Amino acid sequence: MVKLPIRVSSPYITDEEVELVRKVLLSRRLAAGPVVKEFEERFARFIGVKHALAVANGTIALELILKALSIGPGDEVIVPDFTFIATASTVLMVGAKPVFADIELDTYTIDINDVQNKITNRTKAIVAVHLYGHPANVKALKEICDDKGIHLIEDSAQAHGAKAFGKCVGSFGIASAFSFYATKNLTTGEGGMITTDDDNLANIIKLLRNHGQERRYYHVMLGSNYRMSEIHAAIGLAQLRKLEFMNRRREELAKAYTERLSNV
Repeated sequence: MVKLPIRVSSPYITDEEVELVRKVLLSRRLAAGPVVKEFEERFARFIGVKHALAVANGTIALELILKALSIGPGDEVIVPDFTFIATASTVLMVGAKPVFADIELDTYTIDINDVQNKITNRTKAIVAVHLYGHPANVKALKEICDDKGIHLIEDSAQAHGAKAFGKCVGSFGIASAFSFYATKNLTTGEGGMITTDDDNLANIIKLLRNHGQERRYYHVMLGSNYRMSEIHAAIGLAQLRKLEFMNRRREELAKAYTERLSNV
């Protein structure tokens, strides 16, 4: 029997990524430069939000959102029971308690009815995971959050470019976390992005990701180094330019697999 190596996912890399990385290397400026800023600005425009903040990875993106919202010990955060571990582990990392809600069988996203059953006076946020690119019912979740006075956080790690109600996911909640890991439809190898329309939240996250530094060697809060490098941002810029093409191609392949395996 012949064994064929079939990858779950393979990054779509062209000469464009190579050339942009080459330019960064030749510039000798590998960190805290203009490429990260351009990537953030372009990503914010793509999602349709005011702020996009590049960070080291998607897990840190979730953790920084929770920290910036002052979620911690004694608080509860409702998360789906079917998701990647980071959705729940980041809640534990800030000292809060993840409360698991069931998912809908047709979309694999968090079930609205079960969410309502899990809300208590300690609930501070609901995390909507757009699993496998399927948008969660963000409209209904936003209504619940607004009614209860709690935050809606989006985990958009697998949903770059996915849309719901005419908008890109990542633009509905107080903030959203994206991952650029190697298997994502937009990859920088490692990396992440936080999107938000909230000016104050964006400012806090900027401080948290850079040692709490307001200006050079002037630190106003406790933070750490969660920044993205210029090299990773260069790859991200090239990937973002062809994201819509890559998403269409994935849809075509998914349709082909579904049709050809329908009788298996």
